[in-house]
Amino acid sequence: MASLPSISQAFLPSSSSQVNNASPGKRVSVLVRAERVSSAACASASCSSLSFQDGIARRKLIALGASIPGILLFADTPISFAAESKKGFLPVIDKKDGYTFLYPFGWQEVSIEGEDKVFKDVIEPLESVSVNLVATGKEDVKEFGPPDKVAETLIKKFLAPANQKTKLIQAKEQDIEGRTYYTFEFVAKAPNYTRHALSVICINNGNFYTLTTGANERRWDKMKDRLNTVVDSFRVFNATMVN
Repeated sequence: MASLPSISQAFLPSSSSQVNNASPGKRVSVLVRAERVSSAACASASCSSLSFQDGIARRKLIALGASIPGILLFADTPISFAAESKKGFLPVIDKKDGYTFLYPFGWQEVSIEGEDKVFKDVIEPLESVSVNLVATGKEDVKEFGPPDKVAETLIKKFLAPANQKTKLIQAKEQDIEGRTYYTFEFVAKAPNYTRHALSVICINNGNFYTLTTGANERRWDKMKDRLNTVVDSFRVFNATMVN
């Protein structure tokens, strides 16, 4: 398998993790490594520190924003992203970095160092989605190797702590609108919880994109359809910037 030099150098900033306490009405600041929540953090109240009232207010604002139609301009994407939206999900469209995806209604955006976008459930901290991108000289993920080999490398080196036991369940390749996407499913076992996760990777315009979503294993059966919707909705594109 080809090595992943650009990813190993810049994929994630640090192996440390720290969750800062947040009071109602304030943006949550979280420092973690790629979609990781430490066992200590998961055991603490800080994982769900936003109040119930704050969550309700936030969801009302999100619903209001979602009801206002917008105009999206895509340079080479023939399918309108709005047409791909589903009930119970909200869209993210990043025209600057060129990607879109859906996330479950009610998840809140948080700030995580080294991640481009993160949304998570305020009650179940392992239920989240994050997007990471790093520069690469490759033009297609197939240049790194087959789906299972690339997935194993990413899981062991970047998507789970070194002290967790990981298992790749499946990995597949898809060609969508002329771009190659690798999608894979895996579990990562910590001493007091197991996270069941899904990831999708793609290369476009000199960037290596990784979207990862997941949930606690005990809630996987309840969440798997929604998490698969998140992964399946991820697309990269060349966007026309609007002033």
